[in-house]
Amino acid sequence: MRTFTAHEGLVAILPRDDVDTDQIIPKQFLGRTGRDGYAEGCFFGWRVDAAGRPRADFELNHPAFSGASVLVAGRNFGCGSSREHAAWALLDAGVRVVVASSFGDIFTVNALQNGLLPVTLPAPTVARLMERGGRRDGYRLVVDLAAGELRDREGLTAPFTVDPFWRACLLEGRDPVGMALQREAAIAAHEQERSPLLPVTVGLDA
Repeated sequence: MRTFTAHEGLVAILPRDDVDTDQIIPKQFLGRTGRDGYAEGCFFGWRVDAAGRPRADFELNHPAFSGASVLVAGRNFGCGSSREHAAWALLDAGVRVVVASSFGDIFTVNALQNGLLPVTLPAPTVARLMERGGRRDGYRLVVDLAAGELRDREGLTAPFTVDPFWRACLLEGRDPVGMALQREAAIAAHEQERSPLLPVTVGLDA
């Protein structure tokens, strides 16, 4: 997983509530076996028409948002099914941070374990970000995980929190397995001290 300490990026605005994971990455794109190559399908049903042409009425198709890496969206972003592909699609499309007033619980975990940072802010603060980003004039944000705050160049500073375990994973660039392996010696010591009468799980080659 990529290390995440602080990120500055162009902001794109998606002023829609209840964006579910099927809208982020439709089911017809779920056949890939790897985590790459999902950008093509990201928001596909909204992004292109039946002939495959970009829809002028889809917010993220505006040229001013090209190359954006910070997405500001409406409440309950990432609701719906548990597909991890939604996080993969956003990352493959260049998004490193999603800011919203609330997120789907499973999406939050899928995002964090893949290095995509979901930032929850109060609805009025999100509305201010949408207003500023909606000017489409190259509005940028600094998302500083180490400091726990989001900043712009116009004086806005908004604190945010991330679960301490996931914050450590992102800051160190380690997924949960990697974090557990850091404590391999302590785990081995614990196993040595366990009563032999307790249940155990062994590998197939044991």
